[in-house]
Amino acid sequence: MKQSTLVCAVAVTVLASWRPAQAAPDYAGLVNPLIGTANGGNVFPGAATPFGMVQFSPEESPDPKKSRPIAAPGGYQHHLDRIRGFSLTNVSGWGCAGGSGDIPLTPITTEIGASPSIDYRHAYSSTFSHANEEAQAGAYRVKLDNGVVAALTATTRTGLARFIYPARGSANLLIRVSDSEVGSEAAKVHIDPDHRVVSGEVTSGNFCGYINKEDRRSYYTLHFVAVFDRPFKGYGVWKDLTVTPGAVDASGGTTYGETGFPPTGKGSGGWVGFDADKGATVNVRIGLSYVSEANAWKNLKAENPDGTTFEAVRDSAHAAWNKRLGQIATEGGAPDQRTIFYTALYHSLLHPNVFSDVNGEYEGFDARAHTLEARQQAQYANFSGWDVYRDQLQLVTWLDPKVGSDIAQSLLNQARQNGGVWDRWTHESGGVHVMNGDPAAPAVADIWAFGGRDFEAGAALASLVQAADYPKAVDLSHDGCEVECAGQRPGLDQWLTHHFIPVGAPAWGGGADTLEDATAEFGVSALADRLGQHEVAARFLKRAQYWRNLFNPKAAPDGGYIQNRNRDGTWALVKDDDDKAPRVFTPDTGDGFVEGTAAQYVWMVPFNVAGLFDAMGGLDKARGRLDRFFYTPDGQMAVTNAGPLHPELNNEPSIGTPWLYDYAGEPWKTQELVRKVISTIWLDTPEGIPGNDDLGAMSSWYVWAALGLYPETPGRAELVLGSPVFPNIVVHRPLGDVTIHAEGAAADHPYVHALKTNGQALNRPWLPESFALHGGTLDFQLGAVPAKLWGSERKDAPPSFDID
Repeated sequence: MKQSTLVCAVAVTVLASWRPAQAAPDYAGLVNPLIGTANGGNVFPGAATPFGMVQFSPEESPDPKKSRPIAAPGGYQHHLDRIRGFSLTNVSGWGCAGGSGDIPLTPITTEIGASPSIDYRHAYSSTFSHANEEAQAGAYRVKLDNGVVAALTATTRTGLARFIYPARGSANLLIRVSDSEVGSEAAKVHIDPDHRVVSGEVTSGNFCGYINKEDRRSYYTLHFVAVFDRPFKGYGVWKDLTVTPGAVDASGGTTYGETGFPPTGKGSGGWVGFDADKGATVNVRIGLSYVSEANAWKNLKAENPDGTTFEAVRDSAHAAWNKRLGQIATEGGAPDQRTIFYTALYHSLLHPNVFSDVNGEYEGFDARAHTLEARQQAQYANFSGWDVYRDQLQLVTWLDPKVGSDIAQSLLNQARQNGGVWDRWTHESGGVHVMNGDPAAPAVADIWAFGGRDFEAGAALASLVQAADYPKAVDLSHDGCEVECAGQRPGLDQWLTHHFIPVGAPAWGGGADTLEDATAEFGVSALADRLGQHEVAARFLKRAQYWRNLFNPKAAPDGGYIQNRNRDGTWALVKDDDDKAPRVFTPDTGDGFVEGTAAQYVWMVPFNVAGLFDAMGGLDKARGRLDRFFYTPDGQMAVTNAGPLHPELNNEPSIGTPWLYDYAGEPWKTQELVRKVISTIWLDTPEGIPGNDDLGAMSSWYVWAALGLYPETPGRAELVLGSPVFPNIVVHRPLGDVTIHAEGAAADHPYVHALKTNGQALNRPWLPESFALHGGTLDFQLGAVPAKLWGSERKDAPPSFDID
């Protein structure tokens, strides 16, 4: 890491002996989980396995200088220096106020006086130094300033912690069952001193609940069993502000308060103490289940049985990561490039999470226990649809079609249990409706396109068509709007009537929702075409072109834009805020758009780029607009934080835009821009992810970009091209390896001068679906100056999909 050479040197001195010995190549050893823990990346640095149920990670206290009641949505913000516990669940890179952060464990060296609930975000917390911290793939370790060393590791469904107490003071461990990151509705704890076991559960949810009452509710219960390897010297419980030494049972949640944030003075938990006259090393194995305590025991006995050592679990987690990360084997490149790449791949493979137990049971969206379908190996949870349909699900499925298939089946299972509603953002066993549009259709189509075929595709298609054709009551409701509209297809009745989402419909913004719904229609069309339902495919392809109904060719002096429209068809004025009168449209407006502006959203027609360019007045005008979008008047690249008329490549609405030059006959600009982005705003520092990682969506963008490939069209498997960062890459896949050679690859050589695919010269900047599915060999020749003729013919542009 670059943020402090001194800090890293000290950390290595303190903790280097803790790293497992590895034979080369050790791809997991290149991962730096601290990348993205600052600057709003919102990732967590703790221990997890690929797609694991458990994320054992530090929960920091919030910044006392700010009113924000959380440290960060990932539980950890790098500039902070106080840890309130080590929680067993988390989600990587999300926004709002986070969530999960369940069952924090807090090692302390004092006796329990005041209740931990007196101030659960700060009470009994300890400061620490980054000099005494190390994070690696599958493990985490820190020495707290209270003298306790905490080491964490995980299996898929269990965690294992080692607490080394100093030979002074007390040796106590708080089990803060109610203190999930955004609070809890209910919780309970039971201490069994005879068997050295603590068990219990927490009922929580409340993701984004402070924004809207629609999600200020519970939708999952997490059960746990914790087995210690040392007898208890003492124990007790607390409820709210009452502390009861020697008691073994307590219950009570924090509640979500009046504003969606838990109040002080509420909650429950327990503590256990150990004999620390000469110091104490305590190991605790913890099993989790979202179904029952009995299943938590089954998970623990299957994955982390009695006698399992910390070192064995840590090394197994490291090996699991090495196997997954080794699917993309690279050679060459600078050390920081390799660290950034494998950390991005690591973040891409954290979610969705295994949600089913070892016996195949899982909690459904109907709050009932279900078992896996016949072809499923696992049920998955935590699906940030608005983010991951753009590139993350494609990457996950490309590398492991079975995981992709099970994710698709999981989404179908959720919809069946949820009255036919495919929620756009699911957290554990609940739909939280966050963001906009209907990403389920392109998500399922993505999975099929990239080789995930082992799920009930026909049933999924039928359900998606039903949801798109017949409005449900929640689709007509404004509940939760703007950010958390309850319906799968908010305003569907008006979409079917007007063929766009008008002002006043239940939506976050008419412009953004129209574009997202158009992409959803294309996803249905693509999947239907794969399954031989060509009439359905043609009908939804026609509906996908409804984006044209909000394209106003005279919106601004420089050309057409997507603009809000009233129900009567008139173009809407812009409403910037409640305090100003409506004004004439300008491209810098965010009115009608989600986390972006009209200037950024106008490009978001990824399935019909040629049609968009034609609507703009032809290829030459589209090129000029792209240049003004990506470059300032003095010729400088504007890739993020350059204002509302330029892209924000730290967020999803803009991430597909650099690849549009492949469609515009100037692929050298795609090569130039993408390389600029990955070399300037992706770094080997805590600030190294430029914005919310969004469950791996942004990191997946980086992985694709470093390979020189990108899945631009949701629901399709054509790959548009940039240029590889590494001179040699092999992508190991069950359906066929992809081998990439890039002669001349270097930081100052981003431009493609020539390309061969499977030995044959290729003069177009894209690859067919057959290559993504079956693999092959790419031989690039890269140079320091643009080869402006390569891929410049209009006939060589990637395909667009329009009606005849």
